[in-house]
Amino acid sequence: MSEQDGMSKVIEGYRHFSEEIFPEHRELFDELRDQQNPQVLFITCADSRIDPSLITHTVPGELFICRNIGNIIPAYGEMMGGVSAVVEYAVIGLKVTEIIVCGHSDCGAMKALQNPETPVLAAMPTVKKWLRNAEAALGVVRATDPEASGDHLLRALTEENVLLQLQHLRTHPGVAAGLATGKVRLHGWIYSIGEGRVDAFDEATRQFRPIEEVVADSDKPLGNSQHPTELTSALPSKAG
Repeated sequence: MSEQDGMSKVIEGYRHFSEEIFPEHRELFDELRDQQNPQVLFITCADSRIDPSLITHTVPGELFICRNIGNIIPAYGEMMGGVSAVVEYAVIGLKVTEIIVCGHSDCGAMKALQNPETPVLAAMPTVKKWLRNAEAALGVVRATDPEASGDHLLRALTEENVLLQLQHLRTHPGVAAGLATGKVRLHGWIYSIGEGRVDAFDEATRQFRPIEEVVADSDKPLGNSQHPTELTSALPSKAG
């Protein structure tokens, strides 16, 4: 796809939204005109293959989304900036009750983390510096599974990075307070692109397992049975 083709597709997609999707769901957008009340902060990678709303079948207003290279959350006080501000605003301003850190298969950031001295990263000093916030994950994998390589290493690193970022989240004052008072819960997910599957971290087994199994074992509902489906019809058109 050429650069012009890419822009044409975006404009055509907007035209479809403004002429068909928006008018059909005007009531929803009227409700969102001057307020938002998301219950979930969804932190994931900037990878173009990840669509949080598509994966979770949510509509505008339900997810507060933060995306960056490697779904990274610097520990509080380190690299204060956009991500820290998002976390703070979500927990204190919007009072979200659930925070999901979602890694994914075939993550370019995790591949780069395995070889930080490559010429590719040398040409991207900002990315290289950013990935330092995930270096501890590589250290854990190397120490606990020194023979890991290839796809196994990538998966292990992806999992460990999600757990590391959850640790970093706990250093943020608003999150720490929310956890202490039971007002905030943290969740670690990994989305497998080719399978359309989400594995969630199970605190009981300390492993990532299919989310359906984790939810069943914890005896908690998977989602809202009254889930809105207003925008489902838009998804095929959005993709095509």
